[in-house]
Amino acid sequence: MPYEIHQGDALTRLASIPSNSIDAVITDPPYNSGGRTAQERTGRTAREKYTTGGKTVPADFPGENKDQRSYTYWLSQLLAESYRATKTGGVALVFTDWRQLAATSDALQAGGWIWRGALAWYKPAARPQKGRFTQHCEFVLWGSKGPIDGDAHPVYLPGLYTASQPRAGRVHITQKPVSVMRELVKICRPEGTILDFCAGSGSTGVAALLEGRNFVGVEATPHYAGIAEQRLSEAERQIAEGATDPEAVDAAHAEA
Repeated sequence: MPYEIHQGDALTRLASIPSNSIDAVITDPPYNSGGRTAQERTGRTAREKYTTGGKTVPADFPGENKDQRSYTYWLSQLLAESYRATKTGGVALVFTDWRQLAATSDALQAGGWIWRGALAWYKPAARPQKGRFTQHCEFVLWGSKGPIDGDAHPVYLPGLYTASQPRAGRVHITQKPVSVMRELVKICRPEGTILDFCAGSGSTGVAALLEGRNFVGVEATPHYAGIAEQRLSEAERQIAEGATDPEAVDAAHAEA
């Protein structure tokens, strides 16, 4: 199969992935961010941090209550294990927000990766803040396992991506746009294998399949692991039928 979804603890599951088997790591870990005080950052659930309530709010998820030191240590462990599983010349892309940008760069480098830069995801619909600058961007820090052979995979990719967070068919609180993920997965060679150890609802995997890559996902929450499996199965079915519309993937999931 072009994809696998493993439900369970990421560090435990990563240990079972063979060394030098992954071409790219692309992941969106819980930011463990938000809030004006330590209590607001660590004392609220993900749903309380990132949504305003309502009947259609997606399910909550765990792992959002670490302080910055424990977050850095936790993420560095996962990135170190991912480094082992990745081929020389492979890359890692890690989403973060402005509060955790420094901690995420520390974790990336502690995991063994050579830090290569920061990409920006620009969100046009970000909420204005009176008397302040609008927080329009989230970031993707990226690094490599050793040198990058540009001739082996000669792509020219932008460092800025524009898209709003999904609304129709949204199934995860912090779901990333498949349109952005489809661009990011192009850093992986065609038919290569992409790993996401915080797979959530499977957006990285959907993008990987739509762009002709293989996917290995790890998700701690049974609820979201099930959703990821459904979305990836639907993406695979549509690809077999000659369709590659990510909105249709989510529409089919919503109908199911």
